[in-house]
Amino acid sequence: MYLPLLLSLMMMIIPVTVFSAEVTASLTLNEAIRMAVEKNLDVRAELYNSAAYEADIKRNRAIYDPLFTAQSNYSDSTVPTATVGSPISVAGKAFELNAGLSQLLWTGATVSAGFNNSHSSTNTNSYDYWQSSLGVSLVQPLLKNVGREATEVNINVSRLNKFASLEHFNSRLLSTVAQVRNEYYKLHSLREEREVKNVSLQLARKILSDTEARVKAGVLPAMEVLNAEFGAVSREKDLIDAERAVSDQVDVLRLLLQMNAETSDLKTVDLPPRDRFDVNESDAIQKALNRPDIREQKRNLELYELQTKNFSQKTRPDLILTASTQSAGLNNAYHRNMDSVFSIENPGWSVGLEFKYPLGNGAAENDYRRSRLKTEQTSLQLRSLEESSAKEVKAAIRGISVGYKQIDVADRGAKFAEERLRAFIRKNEVGLATTKDVLDVENDLAVAKSNQIKAAVGYANALTTYWQVTGELLEKEGIRVVEGDADKLYSATH
Repeated sequence: MYLPLLLSLMMMIIPVTVFSAEVTASLTLNEAIRMAVEKNLDVRAELYNSAAYEADIKRNRAIYDPLFTAQSNYSDSTVPTATVGSPISVAGKAFELNAGLSQLLWTGATVSAGFNNSHSSTNTNSYDYWQSSLGVSLVQPLLKNVGREATEVNINVSRLNKFASLEHFNSRLLSTVAQVRNEYYKLHSLREEREVKNVSLQLARKILSDTEARVKAGVLPAMEVLNAEFGAVSREKDLIDAERAVSDQVDVLRLLLQMNAETSDLKTVDLPPRDRFDVNESDAIQKALNRPDIREQKRNLELYELQTKNFSQKTRPDLILTASTQSAGLNNAYHRNMDSVFSIENPGWSVGLEFKYPLGNGAAENDYRRSRLKTEQTSLQLRSLEESSAKEVKAAIRGISVGYKQIDVADRGAKFAEERLRAFIRKNEVGLATTKDVLDVENDLAVAKSNQIKAAVGYANALTTYWQVTGELLEKEGIRVVEGDADKLYSATH
């Protein structure tokens, strides 16, 4: 009589497939991770920050772009002039056409070349001539803003910001991959728990059917039917809740992976790992020091140190060397005027020094102090992050150890619960256990099976946490981010 009941009990050890009209897609863990890396909106959006810093680098490099200037001006004026006798009016016309080219050098100097032309004429004394000049000038700072580091400080700031943003992208990617693993195994556990609830319900219905038959035969009192009905209804509710939990988790995973709406259900293919994982604590702590978030903080420290050094230089006096040379021409005929210019008939040159220093120099001094404070603060934050990483690694190692032990405990608990249910079924056959006793013990088995599932998933999540806090997860999953990924996004933007 209880042979079908025992067969149902064995079904709790073997997962039961629930057939549905929904479109179900089988998904491996590697496929899920790949889809998240390629399609997750938060991950894709994060890469735009690095691409934007590439635009900043290109923009700041534009300081070395030559600057061409051109100027044209024409004037026509009549000015009354007082003279002995009667006043007269002086009419004059003037025309200018000038061009120049300037270039910033890495030393901080600016080199300029200029070609100036002007033509003037008046109605008195036949004043009509061309005047031209061709010259080169140099302005070189000697104390403040001198050298490549000072000249390219904004370029280097943008570059370090880009490197830091790439590390932040790595951190985002690391968190996303960890989330995918956890959500994937959570869906696995919920589907397995749904199977447990379904088998439990089928078993409760079988007990109800057998109890009704035995009450009808006068072997059991009518009260036993109520106990069996209550047990079946309670398990039906549990199954409905489990179905909802699975559907909710499918939606979570579909959103995380940006899957199309055609897939209404997901089936996990990979099982949680159960093999023992041995860890060397000192090696793990050393690996954690190379995590993306720590590398990002190191980039930030490098950035602030660069800015502090630049602000330190700006506290110096401003001493500027100026030098220029030119050749000029003057003639009423333009070609003769130009001959004078290019034959250097009228050369000229100059050299000078300009000194500036604000008394007190409060602005530069406090910019430097503020930057120095920010650098020291970032250094302390880096130390705190490194020390926290060691604590996180130790906690993750304990989590792995406990998780592995929990699997063994849960397996033994499920085995004992199965034997206990078999024993109560036999006792019920001879009238030594009520239907409620059997249902209670069956419920204990369902809880034990649920604990078994949770222990396996908990161990998988502990491994994920360990690889996340040591920064190994991306490498383990074969994911590598390079600077070119952001550069491609920058180049594709028009």
